[in-house]
Order: sequence, then structure tokens, then C-alpha cells
Amino acid sequence: MDKTTFYPPTLCSTSILPLHILFDIPINWTPVWITLRLATVTTLVLLLLGTPLAWWLARSKCWCKTVIEAAVALPLVLPPTVLGFYLLVALGPHGPIGNLWQSLTGGHLTFTFTGLVIGSVIFSLPFTVQPLQNAFAAIGQRPLEVAATLRATPLDRFFTVAIPLARPGFLTAATLTFAHTVGEFGVVLMIGGSIPGKTQVLSVAIYEHVEMFEFREAYWLSGFMLLFSFIILLTLYSINKRLYQ
Repeated sequence: MDKTTFYPPTLCSTSILPLHILFDIPINWTPVWITLRLATVTTLVLLLLGTPLAWWLARSKCWCKTVIEAAVALPLVLPPTVLGFYLLVALGPHGPIGNLWQSLTGGHLTFTFTGLVIGSVIFSLPFTVQPLQNAFAAIGQRPLEVAATLRATPLDRFFTVAIPLARPGFLTAATLTFAHTVGEFGVVLMIGGSIPGKTQVLSVAIYEHVEMFEFREAYWLSGFMLLFSFIILLTLYSINKRLYQ
């Protein structure tokens, strides 16, 4: 009796698919909408929280400024799995944040969309704060001093002088935060898992499709992420070029 060796399909063997096979497949776009929703909420939350923090970092001379700057930049150097693990512990039912949330609401943070938002806010924090801090620092003291001579209060100076002059920084921060959240993998996987329709984001869905050798689905979703990321960066560079001309 002949023995036949079975070789599982590989990415190379399915790298070229006939067009009728590539297009003739129903795609579940739910992870895309979850990802876009997560990126939108994360960007809005970080703009609200990161703006005053960036303003303080740009103008403060406090001894603890360097410590806070290092803490803000920490997600840039930490492996996502390390940050995801500590967030999973903190947001879990026995963690300080998760225990407090459970006592207040009776619900859980882990493996929920709310937990994904908290993790994404922490993971994308430097992509919001650092561009805003640089934009505020580039304004200098002179415009604010002129506004002060016109009897503008500190709050008026912030909203009528600093924010308009820092507009390119806001654009960069919002774009980078949104795009970075769309591409998250390790942190969202550890905090949210992969619950279809709830916490399964685009990057996790692509990974699972590849694991199950469902390369046609992976083609579509990966192509969408590639095109979307390119459009985001192209838009950012085009607008910044117009603003600085």
C-alpha cells in the first residue's frame, strides 16, 4: 500500500489565488467596524486627556517632569505582551482597577470593549502626548506674553492662542493615535481575547484566519488595513505640507 505524505497548505502555496476564488467569498467585516470604533473612541479620549498633560509637560519646570515623560513614553519600548500582561492583571476582577470597577458597576473590564478602550488609551498615550508637547513647546513664550498684555487670562491664552497655533500637532496626534490603535495586536489580544462581535479586532481576526489557513479572508482584511494605513499617512503628510507652506 502506497504511503502518501500529507503537507499542510502554506502561505507560499496559496500566495497566488485565482481571481474568481479570491472574490467569491463572504467576508465578515465586523472586526473592521469594531477596530474603527475602538480607534475613534481611543483617539477622542486621548485628545481630551493628553492635551492638558502635553501642555503641562511643555511648560512645566517641575523636578518630576522627566519622570512623567519617561512614564508616558514607556509603551514605546515595552513589548506589547508585557504591557498587556500587567493591564490584564490590573483590569482583572482581583486587580485594583478591575475590582473597583466591579464594585461600582457589577461588571468586568477584561474581555470587554471598555477594557479594550482602557488598554488602547494607555498603549497609544505617547502617540498623542508627544506630538502635542512638541507643538506647544514650538509656540514659545512670545505669543502668550503678548496675549497677557492684552489682559487675556491663562485659560483664554490656552484656547485662543496655544490651541490654534498648535493645530498641526493636533492633526499629527489624532492621525498617529488612530492609525496606531487600528494596528494594535498584542495588548488588545491579551485584554480582550478574540470574542466575535465584541472584542475581535481586525489584527486579531487576520492572525486567526492565517492560523486556520483561511488565506482568502486574510487577503481581504490585510489589504484593507494596508490601504487604510496608506491613505491615513498620505492624508497626514499632505495636510501638514499645506499647513507649513
